[in-house]
Formats: sequence, structure tokens, C-alpha cells
Amino acid sequence: MAKLLFLISLAHELNPARLTLDEIETNSFEVVWRFPSNVLTKPGSVVYPSSCNETNNSMPKIEGKYQVTTSSLICESDLRNQELVVKGLSRMTDALISIQFFDGGKFEGLVSVNNPKMLIPGESNLYPTNYFWLGVEHLLSGIDHLIFVLGLIFLVVGFKTLIKTITAFTVAHSITLALSVTNTFQLPQSSAEALIALTLIYLAIEVGESKKYQQTPWLLAFGFGLLHGFGFAGALSEIGFSDSSLLYSLLSFHNFIFI
Repeated sequence: MAKLLFLISLAHELNPARLTLDEIETNSFEVVWRFPSNVLTKPGSVVYPSSCNETNNSMPKIEGKYQVTTSSLICESDLRNQELVVKGLSRMTDALISIQFFDGGKFEGLVSVNNPKMLIPGESNLYPTNYFWLGVEHLLSGIDHLIFVLGLIFLVVGFKTLIKTITAFTVAHSITLALSVTNTFQLPQSSAEALIALTLIYLAIEVGESKKYQQTPWLLAFGFGLLHGFGFAGALSEIGFSDSSLLYSLLSFHNFIFI
């Protein structure tokens, strides 16, 4: 149980930055830059092409767990086929880039500390698959959900029982994630995170007592899955999903978590 509690202490929340550019007229953009306020390093920044000039920078303000600044960006030429660079990222903080062009074109991309440069393509990116890779990153670096599944392996008896239990957790997770992201029903993220931590501690205690479930503890897994879904959704809503591609983005992010 001590090892499981140690792993719990290492778990971290989804924490990417978000850059949004909205072209209000040809080569003129409104910019919103969200950077996690709980990162100990200096807030990240964006380096635009030399043909662009950023003006009207606002003072940073705190919105939830993000430090938000707004500005205007005026470019001498089309931003497409040019390069952006995001500085100040870390292993724990990637950056999502969303661009809405005046002619209806769209682009969404993901940069990281290992690859901070982004070449904006000439054609629109209609399918924001970078949310899929964000799911990959979250699964590999944030281990709270893996801890829960690992704990279930120790609690249940039999492969079929394990599959049924994990399925109950997955279905519940999907329900609350969809409800929250579509603003149907939401739970404050701070409350969700506290409850998720309690589920992991409870699971660690159950494992420590060497309990075994002969029948599927689907009610336990389903209930915990609901809470974990709210935790995901709270982080995603603070980041801000693309409204027009919300469903695809949601599926892209969620699919990898349970492959």
C-alpha cells in the first residue's frame, strides 16, 4: 500500500497552456494567451514571425488556474506558412495553438518543450488530432488514472471480472466528461480533484487490506469513474475546447485514455 500511496503523490493534473488567435480582419488578430499560474517558472511567451507586430498587451489576470493576457497582432502578410515559437514550456506544460482565420480557415496544433516551434500550414486543419496527442501526454505523465486501474487489478478476481469493472469505470468517465464539457452539468474542479484523491486513498486502503471481489464491483468503479470524468472535464473547460470541433476534440482526447 505504501508504494501505491507514493505513486498517488506523483500524480498531476492536466496543465497545458493555450494560445488563441482570432483573425478579425485580413492579417489582424485578437490574441488570448493562457498560461498555468501554478507553474513555478517564469510564464511562457510566444514569438511571432518578424512580419507581425504585437500591440495592446493587457496586464495579466488570473482566471481559475490560468494567467491570461490579451493583445492584438497585426501582420504584413498571411500568417499561414509562417512559424510560431512558444518559450517557457516544460515537461509538465505543453501549449495548444488555435487559429481562426477571417476566410473561415482553421488550424489547431500542439507544441512542447522538446518541439516548441509550429509551422502554420497553408491548408486548414479540419480535424484537431493534437487533442489525441494531448491525451497521450496526459496518460504517460499523469498517472492518477493508471493508479486506479492498477488498484482494480489487485481487487478483482478473474480476467472477465476485471474487464467488466474497467468498462464500468470507462462508461461513467465518458458520461461525466461529456456532460461537463457540453455544459450540461459541471462540478467545480477543486472539488473534483479532492474527491479523486480520496478515491485513490480508499483504493490504496482496500489493496492494503488484501480484499478481493469475487463479483464485479461495478458500482464502486462506476461511481469513481463519474468523479474522474468530472476532474478531466474541469481541466478541459479551463483550457477551452474549440467550439466548432468540440465533439471531435472530445473524442480525440478521450479515446487514447482508454485504448
